[in-house]
Amino acid sequence: MPLWLEMILRLLLASASGAAIGYQRKRAGKPVGMRTYILVTLGAALFTIVSVFGFTGAVDPSRVAAGVVVGIGFIGAGVIFRRPQAGEVTGLTTAASMWAAAAVGLAVGSGLYLISIVATLLIVISLVFSKILD
Repeated sequence: MPLWLEMILRLLLASASGAAIGYQRKRAGKPVGMRTYILVTLGAALFTIVSVFGFTGAVDPSRVAAGVVVGIGFIGAGVIFRRPQAGEVTGLTTAASMWAAAAVGLAVGSGLYLISIVATLLIVISLVFSKILD
């Protein structure tokens, strides 16, 4: 398979993974839905593809992964809200699922297809069943 086709397939798989996670969040009535999750997984996959194939020998690809983890942590912190009057914190699951979606994007971008598919399924299952158990 030509390299360019494999890169396109990686981006498509990352987008599908993000869509699956985002669809569940939207169905659960959460404010962050499919578009955001697609962009998170797609962006993480693209950063990984660029670091692996675009800078061969020039930089350590793991540096990009570290940057994605930190960047998503920053974005995730923005969706966490504390309501002192009600004594509750909201957005933690959304932030955590965005962080996990970025990890899926990194896995897809690295070519770890089976792991990324299994991770996507586990993320969606955990989000669905945790709601049922709560």
